[in-house]
Amino acid sequence: MASIGKKDYLIGALAGIFTGILTLRIFYFLEIYFKFQELFFILAIPFLWALGVWFGGFLSRWIPFFAQFGKFAVIGFLGAAIDFSLLNTISYATGITVGLTVGWINIPGFLVAVTNNYFWNKLWVFSAESGFAFGGKIQSIWDNFPKFFGVTLIGLLINSGTIIILTNFSLGFDDKIWLNISKIFANALAMIWNFIGYKFIAFKKNV
Repeated sequence: MASIGKKDYLIGALAGIFTGILTLRIFYFLEIYFKFQELFFILAIPFLWALGVWFGGFLSRWIPFFAQFGKFAVIGFLGAAIDFSLLNTISYATGITVGLTVGWINIPGFLVAVTNNYFWNKLWVFSAESGFAFGGKIQSIWDNFPKFFGVTLIGLLINSGTIIILTNFSLGFDDKIWLNISKIFANALAMIWNFIGYKFIAFKKNV
């Protein structure tokens, strides 16, 4: 398994910048504000993401897969920010915040995030398993996509199913807030499945 290097920290920080910008937008939508939040999302998040990559590499001294999981988590959070941002944008435009139709408006953001995640998982996170690195052949970039899509489709069912169920039980929260809380739980479950599926099915090394 490849070691963590400067390129990995740079990619982690870059992913953190985009994650921070999108998350800041979500906070504006939810009308959540705290002191210095712009500085936190624009500056602190990139640092924390790069630190997460380093920490994954540090833990990999004893448990090798953590080097991949640290990078996977960074890309996963970026994908989640894309997913949440589009979900909130569509929810705002349509007024939908609860029920079965939430499952439908959840799909566009999930699919855009998945497309983003495929390329980063292929090129960076699981590049050793997939046989593809940044200097690899372009024609091989889609080799893992069918298996990736199958794993992700199950992840989508987990994601949308969880959000449909949870949004029917608001527990007194504002509908917009509960939609996003439900989405957090849905993404967490889907993320666990996706890491397992990507590592052992979609990007498993062919020997």
